[in-house]
Amino acid sequence: MMQYTALNGTDLKVSRIAYGCMTTVGSQTYAGLEEAQAIATIYAAMDQGITLFDTARAYGGGESERLLGKAVKGRRDQVVIASKPMGPTLARDELIEECEQSLKDLGVETIDLYQIHWPRHQHPWAETADAMLRLKESGKIRHIGVCNFGVEDFANWTELAECTTNQLAYNMIFRAVEQELLPHLKEQNAGILCYSSVAQGLLAGRYASADEVPVGRARTRHFSNDREEARHGEAGCEAETFGAIAKVRAIAEREGLSMSTLSLAWLLSRPMVTSVLVGASSPEQVKQNVEAAGVSLSPETIAELDTATDPVKRALGPSLDMWASPPRMR
Repeated sequence: MMQYTALNGTDLKVSRIAYGCMTTVGSQTYAGLEEAQAIATIYAAMDQGITLFDTARAYGGGESERLLGKAVKGRRDQVVIASKPMGPTLARDELIEECEQSLKDLGVETIDLYQIHWPRHQHPWAETADAMLRLKESGKIRHIGVCNFGVEDFANWTELAECTTNQLAYNMIFRAVEQELLPHLKEQNAGILCYSSVAQGLLAGRYASADEVPVGRARTRHFSNDREEARHGEAGCEAETFGAIAKVRAIAEREGLSMSTLSLAWLLSRPMVTSVLVGASSPEQVKQNVEAAGVSLSPETIAELDTATDPVKRALGPSLDMWASPPRMR
């Protein structure tokens, strides 16, 4: 059964399993879905009790927003829509114009949670914050969040504007958020929206070894920098990563759970996690994702999973960027 919680600092209730719309359109990592399949999958998510849907202009240049808007038409009161601007500078006029386009593509009058997608530093944060506050005052957005903000950027932002959530890459084999940022989130009561929750399929058990991982999914810092499309300068930690995955697989089998269900349930147990974003390519996959909301892991199992993945946590360190070496996020 789905669980619900309040979006931090608001009276807006959201499902703890959320639908991540990045997978509905083609990208380096995902093949994307045909329109009919995407809409059917979003329908299934709503029917399974998912209320939080996260998209962005960067996902297909607005195509993901258009698909989501088409799917939720007539059911707007059942969903909480989160989106993000795509612009390269976060200048005031650029951000306001993008929000207007998102509203048009989504077919809605208000975006419930509008999030800065990545930190940009071409313009002062005060200008970007002013734009976000203007959008809120005009009723075009309800709440403000950020994505991929490290300690410094998060501190600078929260001096200027609210921050309901910080959307971050977070999963059992990428635990950077726990190392430095978590106390700052607690201090500001900013919840975490987790993306890459099953590590692009690694924690769903799709690949038995590093050599099986396709190019588009072998770009993260888990893998060697000699991998095609890698943008980091690190040696990676492939042995630690697949050693941890093998232990997670064994624990999942013992618990009678799929690896993905176990991985999502683990995230739901973590401090400050509001919702876990999960993509899906079919109604059946949505149903499997939702199962995690009904799983309660014992403290002993959680501790065992922590220990199993600690070597990867140590190897990757506190940098919050899964793809690029510091200091992209600060």
